[in-house]
Amino acid sequence: MNDFRIDIERKLNRLGQDIQHLVGRIVPLEDKGYGFTPKSDILESDEAYKIIIDLPGLSKDAINISLKENVLTVKGERVTERDEIEIYRRQERAEGVFSRSFALPQNVNTDALTARHRNGTLIVSMPKTDDVEDSTNIPIN
Repeated sequence: MNDFRIDIERKLNRLGQDIQHLVGRIVPLEDKGYGFTPKSDILESDEAYKIIIDLPGLSKDAINISLKENVLTVKGERVTERDEIEIYRRQERAEGVFSRSFALPQNVNTDALTARHRNGTLIVSMPKTDDVEDSTNIPIN
């Protein structure tokens, strides 16, 4: 039963990534390069959720985090610096504008979100709460 749940979660995660890539191609953020999609992990413990995003080469000032209607969005741009006389013979490090959005569960305490950036990794911590907002009990007749 546990393997089935893990398989379903993986397939749902992949579907979410596919939808995000499709939307990104249809409605790009800007006309700049759009080849940079940072990798992320989502962790859950009894007390909190945690989103970890790899953002090598970005300072914390180049990253914007926003929360609207229980969707956490991380945006930014990675630009590589080079002299005008230099040309690429090979370019493997992606650059450009990026945006990652994450739908938060209802049991996240959005007033207590914290973010830290160290060594090219962004960690957003989201404590859980027992008070689920926007929920209504529906009586059964």
